[in-house]
This record gives sequence, C-alpha cells and structure tokens, in this order.
Amino acid sequence: MKTGPEKAERMRGKVEELRFTKLQGAGNDFLIIPTDYIEPLEGAPALARVMCERKYGAGADGIVFVAPSAGAAADFSSRIFNSDGSEAEVSGNGTRCAAAFLHYTKRWSEPRVRIDTAAGIKTGELVARSGARFDFEFDMGEPRFSSLELPMNLDRPLPKVVAYGLMLGGEIFEVTCVSMGNPHCTLFIDDLESLNLEEIGPLIEDHPVFPNRTNVEFARVISPEEIEVMFWERGVGRTLSSGTGSCGAAVAAMLNGFTARAVNVRTGGGTLRIEWRDDNHVALTGSAEVLYEGLWLRDSES
Repeated sequence: MKTGPEKAERMRGKVEELRFTKLQGAGNDFLIIPTDYIEPLEGAPALARVMCERKYGAGADGIVFVAPSAGAAADFSSRIFNSDGSEAEVSGNGTRCAAAFLHYTKRWSEPRVRIDTAAGIKTGELVARSGARFDFEFDMGEPRFSSLELPMNLDRPLPKVVAYGLMLGGEIFEVTCVSMGNPHCTLFIDDLESLNLEEIGPLIEDHPVFPNRTNVEFARVISPEEIEVMFWERGVGRTLSSGTGSCGAAVAAMLNGFTARAVNVRTGGGTLRIEWRDDNHVALTGSAEVLYEGLWLRDSES
C-alpha cells in the first residue's frame, strides 16, 4: 500500500486542471475556456454537461472555447456548447462574453475584435468599460427568412415565415421564424405572466417542423420602440436572456410591423438594444460582466 508523498503523487497524477472564467451577459451565463486550437475539442459535449450542471458543476447555460484564429479574416475562433452538450452555431451573449474575456485577460486590447463562429465571423466594438463590465456592439450579420434556410419542413417552401400557423396540440399558434445563423421561432402574446414556458417551450423546440430543433421566443410588444421577451433556448431550456433570441424576436416584430427598426428588448436579465440597419445587418448592443475565475479538476481516468 502506497502512503505519504508517494500516494499523494499518484493521486495528483490522476487530476487534470482546466482553467475557466465565468461571465454573464444579461443573465445568460457562460464558462469561457481558452485553448490553443479550436479543433477537435474531443470530449467537449460531455465536459459541457458536467461543468454547466448547477448543483454539481460550475453552473452555466453553456461553455465557450476561444482560440487564436488560424486565418487572417478573424482575430479569434470560438465554439459554443449548450448545457445539454449540443453544439450551438452561435450565441450573441456568449460571443459578447468571449470578447469581454479576451479584453479582461489582456489577450486583446483593440476596441474592434473579430470572432469566428460556426455561423460566420461576428465583429464587436467595445463601446464602454467599467471595471469587470464591458459594453459591446456586435454585428450579428444578416437575418435569413426562408423556410429552407431556417430550416423548416414545410409542404411548400416559403420565402418568409411570418405569422405562420403552427399546429400544436390541436391548436394553431401564429409564429414568425428568423435565422440569425441559428433558428428562432417567435410567438407574440399579450400576457407573458400567464405563460407556462416549461410546458410549451419544449413542445415548440422539438416540433417535427424544425429538423434541427429551434430556439423559442415569447414576445410582448410594449411600444414601437420596446418589446419584452421570454426565452426557451434549444439545448438549454429557460434562460434569462438570449442575444440571438433578442435579435430574432426584434426582427420578427419588425417584419410584422409591430415596431420600428431599432428597439430595446427587455429580458429577465436586463435590456439589450437591437437595430436592423439599412445594410440589412443586425446590431446587438449589451454588456458582459466577468464574475469569477476557476480551476476545474478533472479525473483523467473518468
């Protein structure tokens, strides 16, 4: 039987240390993990499920890996994994948190940063900083509307899915769908307080019409300049906010003629500013805050 320093050394050899930083953007929280290479990230789905667990893990809506970009078009590359282990194409709040992490850790100092995602390069501009809080405006790219691009399984493809009648449990709900590089389905309702989000959210997320599942937003129009939104995120569940979800809901409101082309989106974690610009790009402005740094200990034999 090994005892003393010999046993301690053997036990230390089984533990891998993984440094991470936790940030939140409008209540949407992420664990940011720096890495040298963005591929292949073997074991990332399992790691996301364990680390994001709220009682036995660090607790988060997702994890974001960031690495120096191998190409000249972007400064950094990223990959985002939801708390259920599925990989997301992009996250508005997650990418903003990654940008704040890069500034906070002095990996980047220029106001403008280009971060490559599975949905393309997203360019952010640092507009303000106060301690560990960073405000960015991010160009989230052009929204896409066709049922083929979302994608949706429809009998007849549609160039735009606006106020579409979705059959759900024998009842028809009007939905407007937008892709921000990931799929979004928005329903407009007058009373958010009576909404049973945990019941209807997963039914729409997993509806057969969405082959890749979908993010779901429930929106209430307050004025032509403001909407309120509740979120059911694909692969996560209920969240306080969503960056791309706020973009999707705002654009859906604009498509239906409910609002102007620039709105404040009131979420459970704070307000985000969304503008659908004349160049057809959607700009997302919000803050990201560094919460703490941690050291995740993994058993190398598990």
